[in-house]
Amino acid sequence: MKILALILAGGRGTRLDILSENRVKPSVPFAGKYRIIDFTLSNCTNSHIYDIAILTQYLPFSLNDHIGSGKPWDLDRRDTKITLLQPHDSWYEGTADAVRKNIRYLEQVNPDIVLILSGDHIYKMDYRKMIEQHIQKDAVLTVGCNVIEPKEAFRFGMMATDDNLRITEFIEKPKKTALTLASMGIYVFDKDVLLDQLRKNVDIEDLDFGKHIIPGMIKDNPVFAYKFYGYWKDVGTYDSYLETNLGLIETVDKIKLDMYDPKWKIYTRSEELPAVKVGSKAVIKQALLSNGSIVAGNVERCVLSPGVVVHPLAKVTNSIILNDVEIKAGAIVDHCIIDKHTVIGENAMVGFGDDFTPNQEHPELLENGITVLGKHINVPKNMVIGRNCRIFQTAKLDEVTNNIIYSGSTLR
Repeated sequence: MKILALILAGGRGTRLDILSENRVKPSVPFAGKYRIIDFTLSNCTNSHIYDIAILTQYLPFSLNDHIGSGKPWDLDRRDTKITLLQPHDSWYEGTADAVRKNIRYLEQVNPDIVLILSGDHIYKMDYRKMIEQHIQKDAVLTVGCNVIEPKEAFRFGMMATDDNLRITEFIEKPKKTALTLASMGIYVFDKDVLLDQLRKNVDIEDLDFGKHIIPGMIKDNPVFAYKFYGYWKDVGTYDSYLETNLGLIETVDKIKLDMYDPKWKIYTRSEELPAVKVGSKAVIKQALLSNGSIVAGNVERCVLSPGVVVHPLAKVTNSIILNDVEIKAGAIVDHCIIDKHTVIGENAMVGFGDDFTPNQEHPELLENGITVLGKHINVPKNMVIGRNCRIFQTAKLDEVTNNIIYSGSTLR
């Protein structure tokens, strides 16, 4: 049986606005040395699925460079390959439209089964088990689902099933519902059925699996749910991104995602950097430290990406620090997400104070105290930056009045 995996990796990730300003969401760094898409790619490798096409769209350069030939995931094989597909004549308007615009590729590969995946979730899953259920139940479509809290339902396609797991109801991103089964954006299609659905809905420009395909199929077709009981997270907001990263530093009995399982490795493309270096006066508690990091200060409940330098007397807490960030002597960083190549000047305080004013421009993005800094920013010596702040790469911090950026501010 020939299986083709299509990974949808063109989402812009607007709620991660600064982190996705110069990169697509699946390319956002995660857990120190990884990218978000590494989890989906590693799931494919560990499931022995090697025919893969990645559908990109927005800002694809970082993602393309990261994936390359697919060698870190053992995808550069003689008889199988990884293919990067980008839109030609027009942008993708919906998830199913993205597949429809690559229908010639689908016909050319001619698989028996098409496995459609999202490239922006954090989880470990053996796709073979879902495919086995799909075959056993004579399904034409199987939808991967996970149990969530009803308060989160507005972000997902929600469904109900009968006792045999056949889907009886499907609502895309309802404002309010008692349903708890959420679509994971994972679909197993019989190839001919998928092609038929893409062709028969030719009049719908923004064709989407959740909005159009699934609701239109469940009445007259054997469409089933596959319940996945493992860890699965959408890190599409600053809160979920910080929380999910910091969840990896919990004690063994509390951690929900085992990154150290030799039977299910998470692969990535990474630079050859020296080992972590820890200074004689450093204090480190509950942290992930990536290759090339140097810690001479105080680091507590943090994830440090490759090449991060924390100088003596600096203190970093509850934060995600991306590649090659330098935190100079005496600086204090708390509840922050700091993008690559940024420098925090001596004695600066970032994420400071008891003022939790939500971000004034976009309170829905930042209201719980997280401050986010973009790439290549130089925070001046002694500067104070409050909470719920968004500091974009283009901001000119040396022109800030009194060297203070108040809570809830946005600087571009």
